Amino acid sequence: MPGLDEVIHPAHRLQICAMLAAVESLEFSVVRDALRVSDSVLSKQMKVLQEAGYATVIKMPMNSRTHTWLALTDAGREALAEHLTELRRIAALAEPTTR
Repeated sequence: MPGLDEVIHPAHRLQICAMLAAVESLEFSVVRDALRVSDSVLSKQMKVLQEAGYATVIKMPMNSRTHTWLALTDAGREALAEHLTELRRIAALAEPTTR
């Protein structure tokens, strides 16, 4: 059912989904720095999104380090689109009506 998605709605998860929706994937550190959160906070939020089937976490070795990439799944993109549609509907209620 379309509407607000309780998984996506919390501010950090909504921001993560919005950032990931615009790209194929982003490196963990880029998202962490943009949100100004710790590794553990971002990991916890990503775990919730993963458990809902909305996001994936991919670890790739590069040189001597492992880089972690975050991405939205198709289900995550669809859930975000529905969530944003509902937010826009709610925001429109605040608009003055023209009579």
